[in-house]
Amino acid sequence: MESRKELLLKKYSENGNTKMPGGMMGPGPGGRGGKNRGPMKLEKGKNTSQSIKRVFSYISQDKMKLLFVLLCAIISTVSSLGGSYVLRPVINNLVDKNTTKSEKVEMLILGLIVMGAIYMAGVVTSYIQQKVMIKISQNAIQRIRNDLFDKLQRLPVKYHDTHTHGELMSRFTNDLDSVGEMLNNTLVHLFTGVITIIGTLILMFTTNWILAIVVIITIPFMTLAGGAVGSKSRKYYGGQQRALGAVNGYIEEMVTGQKVVKVFCHEDEAVRDFEILSDELRANQVNAQFFGGIMGPVMNGLSQISYTITGVVGGILCLTRGFDIGGLTVFTQYSKQFARPVNEISMQVNTIFSALAGAERVFAVMDEPMEDKHKQLKKLYTKEEYDKLSENEKADENNVLIHGDVELKNVTFGYVPDKKVLKNIDVFARPGQQVAFVGSTGAGKTTITNLINRFYDIDEGQITIDGIDVKDIDKDSLRGHIAMVLQDTHLFTGTVRENIRYGRLDATDEEVEAAAKTASAHSFIKRLANGYDTIIEGDGANLSQGQRQLLNIARAAISKAPMLILDEATSSVDTRTEKHIQHGMNRLMNDRTTFVIAHRLSTVRNVDCIMVLEQGEIIERGTHDELLLKKGRYYQLYTGAVELD
Repeated sequence: MESRKELLLKKYSENGNTKMPGGMMGPGPGGRGGKNRGPMKLEKGKNTSQSIKRVFSYISQDKMKLLFVLLCAIISTVSSLGGSYVLRPVINNLVDKNTTKSEKVEMLILGLIVMGAIYMAGVVTSYIQQKVMIKISQNAIQRIRNDLFDKLQRLPVKYHDTHTHGELMSRFTNDLDSVGEMLNNTLVHLFTGVITIIGTLILMFTTNWILAIVVIITIPFMTLAGGAVGSKSRKYYGGQQRALGAVNGYIEEMVTGQKVVKVFCHEDEAVRDFEILSDELRANQVNAQFFGGIMGPVMNGLSQISYTITGVVGGILCLTRGFDIGGLTVFTQYSKQFARPVNEISMQVNTIFSALAGAERVFAVMDEPMEDKHKQLKKLYTKEEYDKLSENEKADENNVLIHGDVELKNVTFGYVPDKKVLKNIDVFARPGQQVAFVGSTGAGKTTITNLINRFYDIDEGQITIDGIDVKDIDKDSLRGHIAMVLQDTHLFTGTVRENIRYGRLDATDEEVEAAAKTASAHSFIKRLANGYDTIIEGDGANLSQGQRQLLNIARAAISKAPMLILDEATSSVDTRTEKHIQHGMNRLMNDRTTFVIAHRLSTVRNVDCIMVLEQGEIIERGTHDELLLKKGRYYQLYTGAVELD
């Protein structure tokens, strides 16, 4: 049996789900109050080499700047190495018994001037190199962030339904921040490190080839030690990023549902679960930071051993083979300089592996399959839109004048293969007709509207609009001609006017106000502090639930979409408000093919047809009066003999 920690990690990490689409109860995606299903199998992340290539593909777009940085790195490194080499003649001159004191002073002063000029050139180029490299890295991060956000907008609803907001947000924050940190600093060290190693090797062999070989012999030991520690570090940094995503997902869910937590007095349980996830994160961080942290001391210790061996062998060479003191001094400097870039890179190993783990998580999202657009799809146009097309565009068979004739033929669907949510559904709505779906929670009402929008694709059967299979219609065009009013409202930060205009961005101020009047929202908007220019904050926290829903209805009203979906649109308002907006709702539905999902059966008495669903099947259909005469399930629901559970 799985432990509590395993269950929490499965739910809140990238390998599990915490959000379910509305529709059915039970092991499948939950409706309102539905249960979670098991872990979803995700595509494996790209391996390290592929992630590195993709990160560099974003950097390579600034090729000229990169070449300039490389040039600065070369100048900086050469100046560092050249400055050290100047010491050789200066020191040899100081210990030479054949030169006078004044000659030694002159040589020392000249050497200091030359060294100062060389090192100053290195300082200036290092400054320029760092500044330009930061610009390059931030440009790359911006491109990755833009591509990631763009991809999220194009992922199917199913993906968003099965991933927590916090876990997705961690891609933009923790994961991209770690990649940015690597690009800001580590790449500079890599550039200069490689050049330093090459330049130092050349000068070491020029100075004394025997000592150069001694230094080179120590390299395999440093490489083996670094590889052993690095492999452990990378493993734990991957676990750290996953655990961090789980913590973020849990925090997001608990903060969002804080009222529910308090209502049911689950604060202590929430804290206990958080401590489990936090402890898992701590354990991964301890291991990751430990193996990342010991890399520097290990490499530094090995470099000190190499430095000591070099000094001893160099001293022997000075005594036996006439190796000059200046050369030994310079060589020991090169020995340290040779180890320095290795040490710097090892000190950056925690940043590198954290960034690679973050990059793999970011690219895993970017590699998720998008909604299909692989073939030439038909585009829908209202009469007003169609009239604006050119004759050539009208002649294109893929441009279709839409009327709103919707039909579901023998539709079967399940969120998971082993549980069908809908079974052999047959529904049609002629242009301008109103069809209502009623039934118990989890009967499949919302699922039908999700399928019409193609948020999900059906398993069997066919859905057509004006005789065209929805799979042959461009999704943007399809959804652009379906206005929706959902039970769960969402308002964006901005003015009331902007939130209503979200339904049609080119709407005029007059049209915005007309839509508000249609939804019976105009009167309360005028009473707000700044009317239509009142700023909405925190998803409408400064408005009542009823007012938020009225704005949601106004947003749909401003749309010229010929099809309308009302998903329990009045369930969030009181009876008085419901009556107040009913007339506006009727005007909203006028001349639109409308699908209504309702718990309040009083709101669907005047629709053209009512479908009664139970367990994913239509068990009754007809008008309000016809269904009452049958005295079946609808009669029981309407009269209160059976409650809508």
